[in-house]
Amino acid sequence: MPFALPFPNIDPEIFAFDLFGFNIALRWYALAYIAGLLLGWRYILVLTSRPALWRAVPITNKQVEDLMTWIIVGIIVGGRFGFVLFYDLPQFMANPVDILKVWEGGMSFHGGFFGVVLAVVLYCWRQKIPILSIGDAVAAASPFGLLLGRIANFIKPELWGRPTDLPWGVNFPDPRAQICPSDWVGECLRHPSQLYEAGLEGLVLGVVIAWVVWRKGWLKAPGRVAGLFLFGYGVSRWIVEYFRQPDAQFTSADNPIGYIVTFAQTGVTMGQLLSLPMIVIGAAMILKIRENRDTASPNH
Repeated sequence: MPFALPFPNIDPEIFAFDLFGFNIALRWYALAYIAGLLLGWRYILVLTSRPALWRAVPITNKQVEDLMTWIIVGIIVGGRFGFVLFYDLPQFMANPVDILKVWEGGMSFHGGFFGVVLAVVLYCWRQKIPILSIGDAVAAASPFGLLLGRIANFIKPELWGRPTDLPWGVNFPDPRAQICPSDWVGECLRHPSQLYEAGLEGLVLGVVIAWVVWRKGWLKAPGRVAGLFLFGYGVSRWIVEYFRQPDAQFTSADNPIGYIVTFAQTGVTMGQLLSLPMIVIGAAMILKIRENRDTASPNH
């Protein structure tokens, strides 16, 4: 495979040092979270500083700052418990202390997403501000974190793809990534599925959302941008699951693809199963809100 891509030699740790016996390190993964949150916060402030984009600006700058604190807690708590619940519950029930060891890795996007939704709903309820409009603002800012987070997954490396003989297959250094099916011929290369996700969930979805926000006035129809995010992320994740290596706890000799639900000659992975409600709910929100706008229009 002469065109195989070597894995770039990037240290997952940006810097590390010992302080009073404790190892202090900044990793690309943590930096991706920090940068994504900062960019998202600034982008929401940009959106709320443009009254023409909204029917009425739903939130003050101070409320945006307070909301970000709630969102950070929602991401961390929801992401961790989502991983525990959806991906390795028996193991964590046998060793419950491991649930707190977030530094060892293990975060679920879908869990983090539900954590953010809960944080937004609770904060809006307490502040008596419109939930759908705030959901639109958060949805518009989310692709920043998705793009950077998936790139960090690649650098770590983790969440690599299934074996491939395509020219852009990557030779990931992790020994677990070197294990291919027994009938595999040649070097064990894998899809850089983290970069597929960065492109679809981060770049493409971010551009589409920015277009409908800045050019089509979708923020004036509360809930429509949030619906587009749900639908767009769900479809993107569904597609990438065909290239992403499933978690080891879902695979076996009889089920190497890691299907949770099987039918005919195919099936559905855990990532697809969790994304399906997002696709359905997102599409329903887009269509219903459009229908309501059309019904309310004086031209109908």
